[in-house]
Amino acid sequence: MRILDISPTLRPEIAVWPGDTGFSREVALSFEKGNNLVLSGITTTLHVGAHTDAPNHYHPKGQAMHERSLERYLGPCQVIAVDCAAGTRIQVADLGVEIQAPRVLFKTGSFPNPEHFNTDFCSLSPELVAHLAQAGVVLVGLDTPSVDLYADQALLSHNAIHRADMGILEGVVLDQVEPGIYTLIALPLKIEGGDASPVRAVLVDGAMS
Repeated sequence: MRILDISPTLRPEIAVWPGDTGFSREVALSFEKGNNLVLSGITTTLHVGAHTDAPNHYHPKGQAMHERSLERYLGPCQVIAVDCAAGTRIQVADLGVEIQAPRVLFKTGSFPNPEHFNTDFCSLSPELVAHLAQAGVVLVGLDTPSVDLYADQALLSHNAIHRADMGILEGVVLDQVEPGIYTLIALPLKIEGGDASPVRAVLVDGAMS
């Protein structure tokens, strides 16, 4: 059994959506200060690094993070590599493989550096979301900051996901992950009213004992 960490490291340099709250950590107590332990706090957007969106982020009647069922974020997962042009949406025709798991992560390579925000990343198409829903997919994600294009104010794919009641996983790092079937573990924090939650996303390769 191998555990593949697909989460970028959270530190001040990590890129967040332009205008959002960046990640910072303030150390209140430390051994260097003569204290008997280390104590610190963080300030950050909830949409930092590997994270899942809650439906209330993109729909006025959507559930908050603490109301979401955890089943979406744990279980069999398929990683699919796609060849998409910069700043385009992934289409059904781009799949190249059959859907074989109820959770799907797309490896696009279009957001290569988690510490540099490029706006021409790939996203999902609403048609692809509908296709995945018909195949029984309960969570979809990718290695970019959003399931929608950077300039999409209508949030077409977010709303397609809401109609299908699917989970979202954004900002994962898949450059070292081969396409195939894994077990995904990406549990969100139980944040009351939260519009998202950072996760420690991992893929398990092989049987879990």
